Amino acid sequence: MTTAGAECALAAGRAVSPDATQQAIGYPSLFLLVLLGALVPVVPTGALVSSAAAVAFHHRDAAVSSLLVFAVAATAAFLGDAVLYWLGWRGVRSRNGSRWLDRMRAQVAPEPLERARDRLARRGAAVLLVSRLLPAGRIPAMLACLLARMPLHVYLRGNFPAVLGWAATYQLLGMLGGALFPHPWQGVAAAVALTLLITAVPMAWRRLRQPPPHGPAAEPNSG
Repeated sequence: MTTAGAECALAAGRAVSPDATQQAIGYPSLFLLVLLGALVPVVPTGALVSSAAAVAFHHRDAAVSSLLVFAVAATAAFLGDAVLYWLGWRGVRSRNGSRWLDRMRAQVAPEPLERARDRLARRGAAVLLVSRLLPAGRIPAMLACLLARMPLHVYLRGNFPAVLGWAATYQLLGMLGGALFPHPWQGVAAAVALTLLITAVPMAWRRLRQPPPHGPAAEPNSG
């Protein structure tokens, strides 16, 4: 996780560097990393966006840099979700399935999938907005939409405000980190820490609320 955070900070620094050459390299790098993170949920895209926003806060043209970070992150996330959903949709419509659909199934436990399907049945595409902001909530919601055979254009229409809300949330976290400290690297560290904390706390809370597995009853002490 430390290495990933360092890579995020490096990419963010490039994305908002005052030097024009670094900007030309950095914004495409930010776009590609967020796009990759949408397709393969290993890259910590939230931490990446927060880091970029923290550095943008210290840029001499902070408003423009922050707007660019937001636009690049939201566009890349939207396109990544669209491609992943399209690949999964091909698997749903195919008699033999697809490796992308199988990969999504392998990433989602039965209980989160059932919760996502229940929310989808009750709220429709509006569930995508909440799922994008929940830790590990995007893939279960996407898989639920695929299994419900939601058309691609309906999914994209519901996912558009979701990625905007996601990008804005992590943008604000990064700006908060940048505002708290005078140096960009300190803001990046604070933004990454806030992002990881927000991601870890709900997951830990859900684990604590899970009932313990029912094992064999302990035998009374006969001594």
